[in-house]
Amino acid sequence: MKFIYSILFVVLLNYYSLAQEKVKLYAEIPNATKSAEDLGEENVPVLYKYELPSAKQAILVIPGGGYSHVAINHEGHEIAKAFNEQGYSAFVLYYRLPKDEYMKVRKIGPLQDAQRGIQYIKEHYDFDKVGVIGFSAGGHLAASLSNHFDDVKIDNKNATDLAPDFSVLVYPVISMEDDITHQGSKKNLIGAQPESADLLYYSLEKQVSDKTPPTFLVHAEDDKGVPIANSLRYKEALDKAGVANEIFIYPTGGHGFGLHNKLDARKWAEVMFTWLDN
Repeated sequence: MKFIYSILFVVLLNYYSLAQEKVKLYAEIPNATKSAEDLGEENVPVLYKYELPSAKQAILVIPGGGYSHVAINHEGHEIAKAFNEQGYSAFVLYYRLPKDEYMKVRKIGPLQDAQRGIQYIKEHYDFDKVGVIGFSAGGHLAASLSNHFDDVKIDNKNATDLAPDFSVLVYPVISMEDDITHQGSKKNLIGAQPESADLLYYSLEKQVSDKTPPTFLVHAEDDKGVPIANSLRYKEALDKAGVANEIFIYPTGGHGFGLHNKLDARKWAEVMFTWLDN
């Protein structure tokens, strides 16, 4: 019995060691005002790799944080482990926050890192499908990747397809319109007085087309941080474009619940995985 426990311990140790492996996204960070050494670790984008050798599908995980921080644990690592349990390889994106001090053009920095994240996965692996999941402002970034994949912001000499095969958006910031946006995310990304072109570009409900990937949405009706109207308008746009989609709505739960809504016993992830399987 002790031998079995020892083997189990080694397997778990190897798994979590592997899960914590991280790689820098770039040899030279684009759109940066300083070298990686001078930027400091908190401003260098990386991928945390949760690889499964037998996986045929992968997910790029984009945590939220209002474009002011990266909620890497409950909207990052926990999500990756949940996908691992369902047979997916997962890659958690720690992306750069939009800061004038560190970026020549701050509004494109997060999208560059999201594009590079899916590019890295597709160039280093041979998965049947690579999807994206994002939470809150990370949902905005995932939706940006899902609609602006043809507007390439990074070096892409191999012409890698940067489009996700599917998209999961959990209580996402979608719109930059004042009546429903998350003001903090909007201000951090495009400023307090953005140009009309930026309002249009980053209002993803206005960017949906028939090329937008199939999408699963999750939101709570009582979300005061990011109103559910964000998801509803996005779903309306998806329906209009003929894009397959589904929305899972909680009556209560607020914002930022991650995998576990403490106010509702239903598990949105179970419904999502069934949807993905089908």
